[in-house]
Amino acid sequence: MPTVDRMLLEIITTLMLSAHAYLGESPERAADPPSAEIAIDVASVAFERVKGRLSSDERLALVQMLTDIRLLYVRKRDA
Repeated sequence: MPTVDRMLLEIITTLMLSAHAYLGESPERAADPPSAEIAIDVASVAFERVKGRLSSDERLALVQMLTDIRLLYVRKRDA
């Protein structure tokens, strides 16, 4: 059975993939910036919950992923 931290990592990843799709980066879904913002915010909160128990590589990877999706959100919002 996966640990709670492992499940939260999977949830964070799923939320970031959803945000990516909500930003119109997926051909299957129309852009929906408000939903993308919610997904990014929830992923950020979940990350804050587990970051102290992650390896430095996991933490760095998630920080980079969150930064990338936030930048994409700002670019799409301001376009």
